[in-house]
Amino acid sequence: MSKQPRKDSSDAAATRVPAWTRVAAFVALIALLAVLNAHFGWSDNIMGTDAVERMQTALATHPVEAAATYVVLSVVGCVVLALPGIAFAVVAGVVFGPWLGTLLCWLAMTIGACLSFLVGRYFLKDAIGPRLARNPTLNRFLFEGAHKSDVYLLAVTRLVPVFPYNVQNFAYGITDIGFAPYALYSGLFIFPGTAMYTLAAAGFTAGEDAVACFIAAAVLLAVSLAVAAALKRKAHLE
Repeated sequence: MSKQPRKDSSDAAATRVPAWTRVAAFVALIALLAVLNAHFGWSDNIMGTDAVERMQTALATHPVEAAATYVVLSVVGCVVLALPGIAFAVVAGVVFGPWLGTLLCWLAMTIGACLSFLVGRYFLKDAIGPRLARNPTLNRFLFEGAHKSDVYLLAVTRLVPVFPYNVQNFAYGITDIGFAPYALYSGLFIFPGTAMYTLAAAGFTAGEDAVACFIAAAVLLAVSLAVAAALKRKAHLE
């Protein structure tokens, strides 16, 4: 008999609202935001053709405000607009350079991942979690053994750059992974990927440092894949 996903204190308020009502509200909210974004062009602040130029101009005159604006826009783009994570890394690398760009991108992606997790936990867990728990494999991996497998699950999905970043963030909220380990491991395992993409993007505008940026990005990719493969094998052995 499969074990149902447990509820923690963060779910207490959520139980007051019917599960499928929250799912419907989530879908409606995403649809509304997509329509508003198409009308007002909010995503152009990060992905528009002149977004980089405008941010570079802001950086030259108000560097602190430019950095803060980038982080806020990236968090909103990650959580609300579900923009592809690589877009934020490219902007960070081109505008802020390899080192500051990596730091700002990592900070924005970590905050965005945590907020998306909380959204997924409130809106989706109670409705979708029990259905996933009916599958013995998913139940064992995501619920009954969440406290044992969370580090491996997060490592593999974060380190291997083939899993959709935005989908992961919401989906983890459905599992029984606790928020604290999720935030810790996400911040840790998101860093290599954000650094890799940011360094690669910075390489196109880094002048004489371009080769070093590209080499560092390639090394990070190789190390990330190797670590993810090793952790995956260890998880299977356990």
